[in-house]
Amino acid sequence: MRCSRSGHHRRPRARNRRLTRGAVRPSTTATGSVHPVHVILATDADWLVDEVVAALGGPDTTFTHCRDGRAVAGVVKGRTPDLVILDLQIGTMGGIAVTMDLRLDESGGTLPHVPILMLLDREADIHMARRSGADGWLIKPLDALRLRRASRAVAGGGCYAEGLPEVPADDDASTETEPATAL
Repeated sequence: MRCSRSGHHRRPRARNRRLTRGAVRPSTTATGSVHPVHVILATDADWLVDEVVAALGGPDTTFTHCRDGRAVAGVVKGRTPDLVILDLQIGTMGGIAVTMDLRLDESGGTLPHVPILMLLDREADIHMARRSGADGWLIKPLDALRLRRASRAVAGGGCYAEGLPEVPADDDASTETEPATAL
């Protein structure tokens, strides 16, 4: 699924999740008990780990931090997360390459679909994020509100896009018509 316009845009999937105070929505069972939410965060920047955990952390949220992009697929294979957050620049294998690797493994049937939120450095990186198959992206610097909003959208089965121009609406005024004349 690709995002097509600025702001967040949700497309529902088969997942049924409830909205909570945290950024991602924990799933519930038929009895109403809450399953913890698991987030994989891949970055080698400690300040980014601190920001994401502060914004998204809660009693039902656990994080797995990967400093090496090459390790993300193995971590996903070991425990399927509710959300994967990838920094664009991860020391050994960047966020674009990790996203493409996860999507390739998904298409080959070796991994399930996992929602991916990318953290981009600049607007020029949007094209690469779209082409890689990311479900959403934010442009740094981050703030907690935007990060929570994007995480909710992506983990809930939708997408979130920043930095894209609005899709123009069908403009009837652009077609030429004959002016009305009085009889």
